[in-house]
Amino acid sequence: MPIVRKMSEIAVLGAGVVGLTTAVLLQSEIPDAKITVVADKFTIDTLSDGAAGIFRPGTSFSGPNPEITRQWLFDSYQHYYKIYKSSEAAKAGVIEASGYVYSKEFPEITKNHFLEGLLPVYRPATPSELKLCPGDWKYGAFFTTLVIESRYHLPWLTNKFEKAGGKVVIRNVERLDELAGQFDAAVNCTGFGAKKLCMDNKLVPIRGQVYKVKAPWVKMFFYGDYDTYIIPGVDYVTLGGSRHFDSYRKDWDDHDGAGILERCYEILPNLKQAEIVRKWSGLRPHRDPVRVEKEVLQVGNSTLKVVHNYGHGGYGVTTAPGTSKYAVALVKEFLENKISSKL
Repeated sequence: MPIVRKMSEIAVLGAGVVGLTTAVLLQSEIPDAKITVVADKFTIDTLSDGAAGIFRPGTSFSGPNPEITRQWLFDSYQHYYKIYKSSEAAKAGVIEASGYVYSKEFPEITKNHFLEGLLPVYRPATPSELKLCPGDWKYGAFFTTLVIESRYHLPWLTNKFEKAGGKVVIRNVERLDELAGQFDAAVNCTGFGAKKLCMDNKLVPIRGQVYKVKAPWVKMFFYGDYDTYIIPGVDYVTLGGSRHFDSYRKDWDDHDGAGILERCYEILPNLKQAEIVRKWSGLRPHRDPVRVEKEVLQVGNSTLKVVHNYGHGGYGVTTAPGTSKYAVALVKEFLENKISSKL
């Protein structure tokens, strides 16, 4: 009699860009598994929806070691570039953009060791380019990268996932052990929700807020001092930003908003004509290093195999494919019994 192999059931917790990317990659890498996305927030309610989505990791972004960190970024860029070159680019909201990063005081702001060897173009700005925008800019760099518009990308990922047989469940999971007995493995992509779910004191919020404006004449992105950025997307331009470490305030702050507009108007004065269509504020889930690792939870007489994939800070969109690919490999190790349950 032939042996009937039980189909593996895997839960992905979280429906932001990290969770949905993980779910789609699981379907690709483990095609005989049943994948379920479990979340209480979707699309416009997720942190990912407010992101500018530009592929530009901060120089302090870190995984468990430099080699893995660089691999995550390489895999992420290649993933998005493949989509950009495909017929799905428009539906997926992946576009190419070029622009400048300027500084009046800090030359290190214009350098990025992750991008200088990865992007097709990353070079110092010329003297004439430093004069493109008002202000006494002393340092600058020009580069070409990708922008991933979450307003398009999240629905595209969801549709791709469901068309491949994936299941979506609206549910608030308060404890990981709730999943024991229901799934063979779970991938925790809950972002800042992991602070409570995992009692993780290393996970801290970085509060931020941005404007979305109608400015179709803005074709290039610009970065300036004090976390100032102007990033064109598919439909709107994102104006930012702010970074308040360990701040739990979620609502909009008018004082911070006024500062964002003032700094952005200094770089591109014609933005004063732009219509503001949305104000967004949220808590970025920052962890150093980003947690992508396996854990076995003992639940009564059974165990729950968990792979964590959270703590990306403000670089969730940028690094989601790379960390998700890494997480999927850990899930495969679990299912193939290549590690001890005593880990």
